Amino acid sequence: MASANEQHTTDGPGRPTGGTPGEPAKKREFRAQELAEAAGITTRTLRFYRERKLLPPPRREGRIAWYDEHHLARLRSITALLARGHTLGGIADLLDAFEKGRDVRSAAEVMGLDSTVFTPFSEETPVRLTPEELADYFQGEATADNLAASLHLGYVAIDGDEFVHTSRRLLEGSADLVAKGIPLADVLEAARELRTQTDEIAATFARLFRSHLLPRQNSTDPAELNDLLARLAPVAKQVVEAELGLALDRRVRAELEEWLTGGQADGEGLDAMDEVGD
Repeated sequence: MASANEQHTTDGPGRPTGGTPGEPAKKREFRAQELAEAAGITTRTLRFYRERKLLPPPRREGRIAWYDEHHLARLRSITALLARGHTLGGIADLLDAFEKGRDVRSAAEVMGLDSTVFTPFSEETPVRLTPEELADYFQGEATADNLAASLHLGYVAIDGDEFVHTSRRLLEGSADLVAKGIPLADVLEAARELRTQTDEIAATFARLFRSHLLPRQNSTDPAELNDLLARLAPVAKQVVEAELGLALDRRVRAELEEWLTGGQADGEGLDAMDEVGD
């Protein structure tokens, strides 16, 4: 006699699995023909994708191969990525990095949901993306190497068959830089440098907080600590934003002057500088 977990219904395409009678099915399973039809491909294409290891192995029950919703989502992603001009080799690399990323960092970690400490400094909104949506953002530069770099940075995590980007502002800012002609690999390298520098800035404020504000606290009540942090956050960000703006003025002006005056023949750079100043 079959156990509760082995009892299935075969009405309609696919079948529900898991649970006991009276409980909602947790997922559906498909035979190869049903999966191919649901994904809008032929069984021959499905077999080809399996041979290229673009799909994880199905669950075997005797001689029958059972596929689930994860396989269906993967097939739909492959179809969408092919339509956007990606090669099967590139898709294989991307999906391999995607699978490895499942073990690197969870979505809860990248969004800070595993922490019980409330800090009000970040105002970022996470964004959920399918692999094809991520590819659209970065115009074909969502390669395996760039995905691995994003995972390492903590910009993205993997949750089921989707990516979770930790910040809509960072996602859109990075995509805008790529659209303006900066390779995504260079954007991510700059992000690594910024991470080091901003960590040092944050450490400076944390030391001030620890040395001068915490000693005045007569209570360790979380509500009072959260109130203190809420009052500190806008001041800290105001100072950093002002300093960053001044630093950008200095450094960009210096780079611009060097570019206009360096390597220009017959005084062209100086003429250009005169025009800028007029």
